[in-house]
Amino acid sequence: MRPSAPVTPGLVVVDKPAGITSHDVVARVRRLAGTRKVGHAGTLDPMATGVLVLGVDRATRLLGHLMLTEKAYTATVRLGVSTGTDDAEGEVSATPGAAGVDEQQVRDALTGFVGDIEQVPTAVSAIKVDGKRAYQRVRDGEQVELEARPVTIHELVVHDVRRSSVEGLEVLDADITMRCSSGTYVRAVARDAGALLGTGGHLTALRRTAVGPYDLAVARTLDDLAEEFAVLPLAVAARAAFPAADLDAQQARDVRVGRPLDLPLDTLTGVFDPDGEFLALYEPREGRARPVAVFVQG
Repeated sequence: MRPSAPVTPGLVVVDKPAGITSHDVVARVRRLAGTRKVGHAGTLDPMATGVLVLGVDRATRLLGHLMLTEKAYTATVRLGVSTGTDDAEGEVSATPGAAGVDEQQVRDALTGFVGDIEQVPTAVSAIKVDGKRAYQRVRDGEQVELEARPVTIHELVVHDVRRSSVEGLEVLDADITMRCSSGTYVRAVARDAGALLGTGGHLTALRRTAVGPYDLAVARTLDDLAEEFAVLPLAVAARAAFPAADLDAQQARDVRVGRPLDLPLDTLTGVFDPDGEFLALYEPREGRARPVAVFVQG
């Protein structure tokens, strides 16, 4: 249902269904919101479900600052089979099987990735190589070699390991939950665990359960949004994601024109006027609080 009045700037936290792209979700929300000013913070693969954070109107400028936040996932890793995309959507590339691997080896391999690691992103990713997306180069038949990047896996818990037979091949499925830094590929964890165990590995299921402070509790399905389109207001979204500083009237006037403040800050902080309106993001720099992005001017 398209709103009859202009949509309030803010975030829309969507519980993305499987089978569609993040761009498809943006297109749907643009129609529902009645504006083209909709963007998203980070993508989800078509097979993946869960939290996708979208910004509407001025809130699109907030998305870049949310990209760096921690993310959380649930996933199922299948050991015994490799695919070209490191997930179930790709063509099978190797079938070593997992007959010689036991449950404890699986648990040790997966939990061994916790900490600061160097991870090679999956070749079928949105990373640009000489101006062209890696996944497009793969689709065009090119061989893509991506460099390892530093990422952090804060927590990886293996909840269950199941042995089964798929078309006569013995495989192991491990259900995991994971908290990690932005830029971490869960598919790459499955691939690397399979390489470590000599079994090959890929994801058969992936669900993002949180992006920063926004989790499934505040996410809504596209059908929900079609029934009642609701936006998390910019001020609420900013207070949830960043430390907050409440300003007096003069400070608020200074912020509206982008002036630095004599305000003690420890990190990137949202600043608010006396009425609670979100004005800007400020950071400590050169001994003062200085603007990173001003959202309200005047």
